[in-house]
Amino acid sequence: MSVKNPSNRTEVSSNQITTKHLFLENRGLWASSISEIDRKLKGRRGLPEYDALTLDGCHGNDCPAVPYRYDFEQFSKREYNRIQKNRADFEDLVYQHQVLAGTPATSVSEIPTGVNVGHGVRAAASQKLFEIGSFQATGNKLDMAITGEMGFFKIQMPDGSFAFSRDGSFKIDSNQQVVTSNGYLLEPPLILPEGAILNTLMISEQGEVTVKVGADIRPIVIGQVELYRFVNPAGLQAIGKNLFQETVASGPEIPGTPGMEGFGNVLQGFLEMSNVKIVEEMVNMIVAQRAYESNSKAIQTSDNMLSTAISLKR
Repeated sequence: MSVKNPSNRTEVSSNQITTKHLFLENRGLWASSISEIDRKLKGRRGLPEYDALTLDGCHGNDCPAVPYRYDFEQFSKREYNRIQKNRADFEDLVYQHQVLAGTPATSVSEIPTGVNVGHGVRAAASQKLFEIGSFQATGNKLDMAITGEMGFFKIQMPDGSFAFSRDGSFKIDSNQQVVTSNGYLLEPPLILPEGAILNTLMISEQGEVTVKVGADIRPIVIGQVELYRFVNPAGLQAIGKNLFQETVASGPEIPGTPGMEGFGNVLQGFLEMSNVKIVEEMVNMIVAQRAYESNSKAIQTSDNMLSTAISLKR
């Protein structure tokens, strides 16, 4: 048995044929050397690496690789304010029912359990986890953190649509309007009056905004910070820049003020940091790495068994 390359007719000797060769031959691929086989396999992403071995419903190392990538992504998020961690959800693929439960075994008995062969699993969803993160004091009068899990700031986008965010890092633009770091307006608009003294700006836990203007000793109320929540925040569509948009799955926005039932309070001078827990992610990464190594060893064992079987046939 050999694996041929139709262009130059070179062959791989039979004692070199492994599971990889069988995989290539089944896929209609050809290779003239072991190194070329490896290169072709690396380029066939999206297919199971080995058809001859299925581990706990996972083809080869496909399953551990997905959470492994997610763990690296979490590490990159841990130092930034209000970036939510992701969770990969998996689902199994269709089963091949070789023996159905309840199949008659004899005239008076039946098989109590069936034989179902799985065809692997796939990543079904990537879910944002809106668990509350830790707070970091900034001293910035315009920074705001939401003290509960329920609540988003409403942001007006350049095209007039609206997005939602828990990133409370706000600035003042040239028009004295409160905007995000990317220049998007806070909704409802919050505008500082002419002559306002920024270091006297105060935002209460209930979202009332006051500031002193000019020589006036008494602060005046200039606006109200509002919050918005959703029945299913996991259904929000992430659009980047710490922003999310409403979808049918999330349900419509529910407006409210800080401190109302179902809404958190506003904490001035603080930012909510990422909810990624570094120790937890390190443990998850080690678990995924060990699973990957275990699958690799099992594949190697299966490869050796097939090689031995082919040698016996010769």
